[in-house]
Amino acid sequence: MATAVFESLSIDPATFEHLTGWLMRPEGLCRGERCIPLAAGNGRVDVRVFAERTSSALVHDAENGLWALGPESGGRALASASVPELELPLVDGTPFRLSSLRGAKVLLVAWASW
Repeated sequence: MATAVFESLSIDPATFEHLTGWLMRPEGLCRGERCIPLAAGNGRVDVRVFAERTSSALVHDAENGLWALGPESGGRALASASVPELELPLVDGTPFRLSSLRGAKVLLVAWASW
């Protein structure tokens, strides 16, 4: 499952299935033969409970009122979308601190040849 973005943590099952591939059945949310026990309270999926039971990252963007549900992470779910301080040299050797971009949305891409 790729990251799914929601405006609420209470989602109708059809929308949840469309965004994540998980189908609501009597036994819970299922994808293929795998099912996660989860009752649809008031006919809706509680995204927070689903994230907990699948060890998926769930991050809130309060400024934009959005929630991002990441793929299962084997218990290594994100606690926040904040990154610790990082300092790297620019091409000319000048140190660059990631914190200088605080308040702006940043995409950090890492690559290694191995």
